[in-house]
Amino acid sequence: MKNLIPSAFGAALLTVFIGVGLGDEPPGYVDFGKFSPPSGGGEFVEVNVNNNLICMATKFVEKQQPDVAQMLRGIHSVRVNVISLNDDNRADIELRVKGIREKLDGQGWQRVVSAVQPNEDVGVYLKTRGEEAVQGLVVTVIDNNQEAVLVNVVGDIRPEKLAELAEKLNIQPLKKLGEKLNK
Repeated sequence: MKNLIPSAFGAALLTVFIGVGLGDEPPGYVDFGKFSPPSGGGEFVEVNVNNNLICMATKFVEKQQPDVAQMLRGIHSVRVNVISLNDDNRADIELRVKGIREKLDGQGWQRVVSAVQPNEDVGVYLKTRGEEAVQGLVVTVIDNNQEAVLVNVVGDIRPEKLAELAEKLNIQPLKKLGEKLNK
């Protein structure tokens, strides 16, 4: 779990090469709300990638990496937020993460990972369309009370492609879930 923050940051960097924007929100989209950089400085990353740029990226990698292109065709958008926590924003951000998780629980999302340790609190949720596809993935992390990470991947992702998606985006909890689904 300690590698989740760099993994989320790696996912953010990957998504920069894929695109930006959103139209009508598909079923797997979750609105995290607006975030501001922490007062006094600290890390602040906000990446939003939409279908238009994902399509462009798909065409770019299609010839050299057809398996990656196939996986990207099912993704509509990716959003990654990384916010450093300090005394000014910690309580607010922790409350927002708790609210997002409660909302997901109330809307029928499946909590597939819940890991609470002294220095880390991770929740991973899936919204599925029956057994056919994953429509949305949400990862929420409070790491060592120093950083919050929120990830939302929206699309029509086949369960057997979850491990591949996790590998490409370097999301550890999703890698484990994808491996279990492929057994």
